[in-house]
Amino acid sequence: MSEIPALPPPGLTADIYRQRITTTQERARAEGIDLLVVWADREHAANISYLSGFDPRFEEALLIIDCVGARSPRLLVGNECLGFGPDPAIGIEVELWQDLSLMGQPRDASRSLSEILTTEGAKPGARIGCIGWKTYSPALIGAAGQGTATQSIDLPAYVVDLLRELAGNSDNVTNATHLLMNVEVGLRLINEPEQIRLFEYAACVSSNGIMSLLRNVRPGVREDELERELDSRGLTLSCHRMVGFGDKARRGLASASHNAARQGDALTTAFGVAGALTCRAGAVANGPHEMSDEVRDFYERFFANYFEVVRAWYGAVHLGATGGEVFAAAEAVRDPSLYDFALNPGHYLHLDEWVNSPFAKNCGVPLRSGMAIQVDIIPVSKGPFCYVNLEDGIALADDSLRAKLQQLDPALMQRVERRRSYMINVLGYELDECILPLGNTSGWLAPYVTNLSLALTHS
Repeated sequence: MSEIPALPPPGLTADIYRQRITTTQERARAEGIDLLVVWADREHAANISYLSGFDPRFEEALLIIDCVGARSPRLLVGNECLGFGPDPAIGIEVELWQDLSLMGQPRDASRSLSEILTTEGAKPGARIGCIGWKTYSPALIGAAGQGTATQSIDLPAYVVDLLRELAGNSDNVTNATHLLMNVEVGLRLINEPEQIRLFEYAACVSSNGIMSLLRNVRPGVREDELERELDSRGLTLSCHRMVGFGDKARRGLASASHNAARQGDALTTAFGVAGALTCRAGAVANGPHEMSDEVRDFYERFFANYFEVVRAWYGAVHLGATGGEVFAAAEAVRDPSLYDFALNPGHYLHLDEWVNSPFAKNCGVPLRSGMAIQVDIIPVSKGPFCYVNLEDGIALADDSLRAKLQQLDPALMQRVERRRSYMINVLGYELDECILPLGNTSGWLAPYVTNLSLALTHS
């Protein structure tokens, strides 16, 4: 379970990015939008990267897309990203706007933002869509109606205020993030074969890193000693590396520290690179005999039921199944006396680890070919504190997409078939033919992490 390509696959072509921009423009025009303004910063770079291949470093960035005229998209960057722009073949004009730079740097060589936006089409009567990183619920923001929610925009106030002034009517400036991230029709939900190939490489990197870490867990080892096993091979991180032992594992998002493992401790660890995240949690023990009396019996029932929930989740996934049906299948197996789900049992996966999720009660959104999904079922113990978890990425592919992937990268499909065979014939999963396991740990869980040979199976 340690296969990984010797070299990363080639990046996406300029043609793919141009097509993404064109499709986004068409979708925006269909909704009456004349101009799109896409925001990015270090934490929220996935939308701009999807459209351009560019993610800002140190600074923020703005991508301006004319949806009704003939102007090329314009990317505004600060001083330090000026030489770090996207592939020129995509056809994006790059312009220095120095207020995106860090404080104290030069600011004497830029046009004003008002001039730039006006030139790009922000004028009285223009309908402007802002793409940030979320859409918002009227109920949560206390809005009286949906119209107010669509005007809840997570770009900086100075950008939104200026856009509203230039458009002449605040109602003309709306949140358009749904174009890319809507739970049912967002453009980032369906991936090209080339993008799936990149996701598979990323999943190999993240899963191999987690396996390397697990093989080195022992009483006395420090979290910061283990973190060095999480080798990104130069891929952009989608989140900070996480390692935690003992009581610190309750803070599952925490970075590694000098905290050392003790026998019987809980362990949680996660490693995310753009396109993939692998997570595992378990106990620092060789078996139940090394667990405390308080935890021993509960933990065995806890992880056994959790594994069956994961199996039920996989067994319910097929093209056309709704997110609500998959949720119901997992919920039907969960023993409510043992744990609750912390979040949705799964979500869409992309350059960012979480795009959106259809896996909610009664959600009628169907699963479609080309989707990348994170198996992400986080249990919260109702008994003594203990932890178990597995997270892996999969892609969904119909016959046509599988044929395209086979033509694009036969070795990738060979790896996928070996993972499927292992999950079905060794671990005991039932998998629809559409499921493509992307990482080398898919479906595998060893709850006692100092004895990895005790992986869970279903017979």
